[in-house]
Order: sequence, then C-alpha cells, then structure tokens
Amino acid sequence: MATQTPVAAGLRETKKQETRQLISDHATRLFIAQGFEQTTIAEIAAAARVAKKTVTNYFARKEDLVLDHQEAFAASLAEAVADRHPGESALAALRRAFADAVAAQDPVAGFSGPEFARMISDSPTLSTCLRGLHDQREHRLARALADATGAQADDITVRAAAALLGAVHRVLFHRIQELTLAGHPNDRIARTVTAEAAQAFDVLEPALSGYATA
Repeated sequence: MATQTPVAAGLRETKKQETRQLISDHATRLFIAQGFEQTTIAEIAAAARVAKKTVTNYFARKEDLVLDHQEAFAASLAEAVADRHPGESALAALRRAFADAVAAQDPVAGFSGPEFARMISDSPTLSTCLRGLHDQREHRLARALADATGAQADDITVRAAAALLGAVHRVLFHRIQELTLAGHPNDRIARTVTAEAAQAFDVLEPALSGYATA
C-alpha cells in the first residue's frame, strides 16, 4: 500500500491551512458586514467557493469561525504560571505576561480592532461564548495553581486565587474592548491599560504576593 511522501503530506497540510484561512477570512468579512447572527453557513460557503460541508468540517461551530484563538486564550494564564521564573510568584508571572501581551497588542489580550470588537459586542451568541472562554481560562489556571502548590484542584485556596486572578484579567480584557469600541487607537489603549493594570494587580498583592512561588 502506497504511503504519502513527506513533501506530499506537507503540501496537503498547507492546502488545508489555506482553505481554513480562506473560509475564516470570508466568514469574518460577512459577520462584520451583516452581523454574526444574520450570516448563515451557506453564505460563508458560497463566498469562499466551497461546499457547506467543507465549512463545517473545518469549523464544528459557527462561533469557531470568529474566535479562532480559543485555545491560546483558554491556556494563557495557566501557561504563564507554568512558565514562571525561579523565585517568581504566580501573581508576578501573570503581571509580567499581561504587560508583555499589552506591549505586543496581542489579540488574545483583547486587541481585536473596532470592527471585530463591535461584532462581538452586538452578538448575544458570541458574548456568551466569550464568557465561557473566560470561565475555561479560570479553570485551567486553577489546575496550574494546584500543580504549582501541590494542592488538590478543588482546594478552596486554589479556587479562590484562580477566581481573583481570573477576575482581574477578565476586567482588563473588557477594558481593552471598551476603549476599542470608544474609538481609541491601540497605542493609547496600551498606555491606559498598562497604568490601570498596575492598579488592578496591586489590589491582589497583599493576599497573593508570595503565593505559588517557583
């Protein structure tokens, strides 16, 4: 039985990624122009010149066509804790990671642009999905804190710490979105949120400054 050569397999994977990106690009354009709720999978398939089944093969849910950084978002806080430096607490690692994300104007931190932010804000479905992603991120953070401290995942201190740290990130994410919708440019948003993040994280310092130190 013939097997694919590495070159053929690589070309096949490249083609799949190109098709996925093509579908996503057309979907985003239609969602922004028409609204998420009003746009159908059939319209997206027609715009991308693929079969409707091709769209659903690449994207199991309609929301997945929009929120294509879901895994990176859900894993971000847990990864920051897992990668903390020697002598660095979980809070310090998360402060540093957030500052880096703001400096890079990372979409995962909330820098999505006004049209995209408006699309999310105007869609009940996407707003609900985003809340679910924030919850997922907090759950993963709790597991990372449990691993870091040797506690059980349902330990009340772990859960409380994850809730507090997750809440600050949730507030800051929505602040970036709020400023984006108000028409502020990214550079100005980054300066504003950098100062506000320092205040928000300072609130947690008395309780968590030494928690889960590597």
